[in-house]
Amino acid sequence: MRYIVLDTETTGLDPKQGHRLIEIGAVEVIERTLTGKTFHCYLNPERAIDEDAKKIHGIEESFLADKPKFAEIYQDLIEFCRDTELLIHNASFDMGFINHELKRIEQPPLDAVCTVRDTLKEARQLFPGKRNSLDALCERLGVNSSHRHFHGALLDAQLLAEVFLAMTRGQQSLIAEGAQQENAKEKIEENSMLKNINYTDLRLQVLQASDEEIALHKEYIDGLKQAVWKV
Repeated sequence: MRYIVLDTETTGLDPKQGHRLIEIGAVEVIERTLTGKTFHCYLNPERAIDEDAKKIHGIEESFLADKPKFAEIYQDLIEFCRDTELLIHNASFDMGFINHELKRIEQPPLDAVCTVRDTLKEARQLFPGKRNSLDALCERLGVNSSHRHFHGALLDAQLLAEVFLAMTRGQQSLIAEGAQQENAKEKIEENSMLKNINYTDLRLQVLQASDEEIALHKEYIDGLKQAVWKV
């Protein structure tokens, strides 16, 4: 199974109010292992960043001035996510921004080429009534986030991947246990089949030794007896 764990940073909270993407980060997970393959880019939003947003991610307009526009990178993003399952924490927020950017350049939504799984919804089901932000989940599940001073799309995607693996570890144990039980059941059934065989009905072929073979065997035994007496 291949997953892409994705996160974004933006100029504000609502794309319908003209806010834009400024960073996309995504990491690849195959067979529950981070492969090291990533997608990451900063984007020029062609507008100012809200001060409240700066307090979260620490990104300034001057840093983004020479960065590519979304229209220049969207094809790479789509190919990275194609035919996979996207894992996003509060998916409606990030997908809302990504699909708004795609709509601006008259392209189909990202979820036309992949499926989307909201890890925030899953965390709320797993830990009802508790805080389920990425920070809270890292602390609860033992994921080290001490190096995280600001939100960053690639760093948050990497942390979310580790959180997801920790959250679903029990599910994998159940799957492995089920496979072991199935194998044990098959072995029991196989042994039962062997026990049910009626060996009295088997007709085994008996081969008699020839006179020459009997004489050679007697000569060999006599030689052993002589060797023992000499000792």
